[in-house]
Amino acid sequence: MGNKNENKQRWEEKTARWLEKAPERKPTFTTLSGIEVERLYTEHDTPEEWPGEFPYTRGIHPTMYRSRLWTMRQYAGFGSAKETNERFRYLLRQGQSGLSVAFDLPTQIGYDSDDPMALGEVGKVGVAIDSLKDMEQLFAGIPLDEVSTSMTINAPAAILLAMVIAVGEKQGVKPAQLRGTIQNDILKEYIARGTYIFPPQPSMRLITDIFQYCAEHVPKWNTISISGYHIREAGSTAVQEVAFTLANGIQYVKAALAAGLEVDQFAPRLSFFFNAHNHFFEEIAKFRAARRLWAKIMKHRFHASNERSLQLRFHTQTGGSTLTAQQPDNNIVRVTLQALAAVLGGTQSLHTNARDEALALPTEESARIALRTQQIIAHESGVADTVDPLGGSYYIETLTDQIEQEAEKLIRQIDELGGAVHAVEQGFMQREIRRVALETQRKIERGEEVVVGVNRFTLENETEPPLMRVNPAFAKEQITALQALRETRNQEEVKRTLERLKQAAAGTENVMPFILDAVKAYATVGEICHTLRGVFGEYKPV
Repeated sequence: MGNKNENKQRWEEKTARWLEKAPERKPTFTTLSGIEVERLYTEHDTPEEWPGEFPYTRGIHPTMYRSRLWTMRQYAGFGSAKETNERFRYLLRQGQSGLSVAFDLPTQIGYDSDDPMALGEVGKVGVAIDSLKDMEQLFAGIPLDEVSTSMTINAPAAILLAMVIAVGEKQGVKPAQLRGTIQNDILKEYIARGTYIFPPQPSMRLITDIFQYCAEHVPKWNTISISGYHIREAGSTAVQEVAFTLANGIQYVKAALAAGLEVDQFAPRLSFFFNAHNHFFEEIAKFRAARRLWAKIMKHRFHASNERSLQLRFHTQTGGSTLTAQQPDNNIVRVTLQALAAVLGGTQSLHTNARDEALALPTEESARIALRTQQIIAHESGVADTVDPLGGSYYIETLTDQIEQEAEKLIRQIDELGGAVHAVEQGFMQREIRRVALETQRKIERGEEVVVGVNRFTLENETEPPLMRVNPAFAKEQITALQALRETRNQEEVKRTLERLKQAAAGTENVMPFILDAVKAYATVGEICHTLRGVFGEYKPV
C-alpha cells in the first residue's frame, strides 16, 4: 500500500477526478474565524481508510457534503391526496430537496378506503391512496423528472411504484428518468412493524420481480430501502439494528441471485434506512460500522465487483420513539442532536421529526422547524465542510470496531438459523428485540435511564400545544370519490387486467407489467391486493 503520505497523494489524485463530475459547493471552506477547513484530516494514529474507497467507513464519496449536501427529505402525508400535495408544495418552497410519502394504514396493508377493515383509519397516519386517480392528485404540479420521491410502502410496494410510473408517463416522464425509493422491505415488517400481507416466500418473489423490472426499465430507482429504523423503534439496540438490517439485506441479495439476477445488476440500487437515536457517539459509530460491514459482506460473501454494489447508501430518520408527549418543545433539542449524529455519520438523506409527533401529525409550523433544523446544521454549523470530522477519535474508532464485531456475531447466529427468513419464522429476532425493549423500559421506570420531562425534570401543569387534526369528514369524501371512480372506469378492462395478474402470480412470470396494466385501468389497491391474496394467501404471525 505504501506509506501514508503516498496513499494520501494517491487518494487526492483520485478525488481530483471525482471533482470533475461533482464540484465542491464553495471554492474554499473556512471556520467563522477564517481558518481554512481541509477536505480531510488524517493523523498517524487514525486508521488508514479513505472516503470513497473500500470499506467506506469514512463515507461513500471522496468529498461527501463538500460537493453536495444530503437530501433533506421530510416525511409527510395525511388525509386526501390534494391536502398532502399542498403540504409537499409548501415543504418544497421552504427548501426541502426530496419528497417522502407517508401512506395511511389501509393503503399500507392493501385495503381500499371503503373496506370494513379500513374503518376509522382512512387518512389518519398518512395519505389515502386507493387508485391511480389519487396518485395523480398527489403529484399534481410536481415534476417527477426533477424531484426524487421516497415512499414508505412495503407489502403493496409494487402497486404504488406502478402508480408512480403511470403518473410519470402522464406527465411525459419516461420510467428511465424517474428517481426515488420504495421501502419494499417486508422482512422487517414480520420482525418489528406489522404491515405485512402475504407470507414470506411470495413476498420475496414480489421484491425480486421489482429488482428485475427496475434494472431493465427504471434504472435510477432505488428498489428497496432495507430498514433498521423500525427495528430500532421496536426497542432494539444499535448493534441489533445493524445486525438484523444487514442480515435482511443478505437475504434479499440471496433471493435475487436465486431468481437469476447478477449481483452487480441489482446491488447498486439497494439502499438502507436507519434510525438516529439518542446516544450521540454510538449513533455516529453505528453508521460507520454498518457501512464498513456491508462493504465487506458484498465483496467477500457475494463477490460484487461494481464499486456501487459495495457502498451502503442510507436514509436516516430521527428517533420517533424518543419523542415525548410531555414538554414537546424538548423534542426539538433531541431531534437536533440525532440529526447531527446522522450527518457526522455520513447519511445520504435525512428526515427530522417534528416536536409534536408524539401527540399528532405535525402542524405546518412544526414541520417547518424540523426542516430548518437540517438547514441550520447544513449551512451554519460547519460540520459539512470536511469529510468524516470525527474520524480518528479514539472513542469513535473504538466504538465503530466494537459495533462491527458485535453485529458480526449476531449475523453469524442468523446464518446458523438458515438466514433471515428462517430466523423470522422461528421468532429469533422478534424475541431478541422484545427482551432488550423490556429491559430498557424497566430502567426508565426505575429511573436508572433518564428521560427529561418524563421521569425527571417534570412539570405539574402542562398545556397542550395547538395540534393538527385530520378533517373528520374526509373519510366519507374519500369513499364517495372511490365509488364514483368505480362507476366511471372501464369495468371490463379492470376485470381483464386483474385476471391476467392472477394468472401471472400463479405462474412464474414477472408480475410488475401486469400490476402496471391493472393500475392504468384504475384497478384499486384493494382489488389488486385481494387478487394476489387469492393466489399467495395471508401471513399469520408466529
